[in-house]
Amino acid sequence: MIVPCEVEAEVRAGGQAAFGVDVFLDAHWLDIQPADVNLQPFLHNSLDWGEASVIQTAMNLDVPLVCIDEVVGRRVARLSGLKVTGTVGVLLKAQQLGFAVSIPDALRRMREHGIWLSDKVVQFALAQGQ
Repeated sequence: MIVPCEVEAEVRAGGQAAFGVDVFLDAHWLDIQPADVNLQPFLHNSLDWGEASVIQTAMNLDVPLVCIDEVVGRRVARLSGLKVTGTVGVLLKAQQLGFAVSIPDALRRMREHGIWLSDKVVQFALAQGQ
């Protein structure tokens, strides 16, 4: 999975004790890009740094699928011709591939750490994650 260095910087900004940082840093299968991506002005002006860099990186490398959770970022990604998944979609895919992922536990921990998930997304994830 390709990760722009801008996203790595956002993840690390919360510090070592922030939610998910330890898992991110231990995920040696992530391909963290070594240099900042040159953003097109429409991305720079409409999205935050991380989302814009994800979309720009995908377009630069011809990667058809991006992981973005924010509504505006997802809309811009689709308008840019990309397919979109989110964190919950990645968790479901990991479970399908045989990784030991407890969807109910993951959703609970996300909510406990202030990550907003709609009831519709939670119900979908629980139904798919069984």
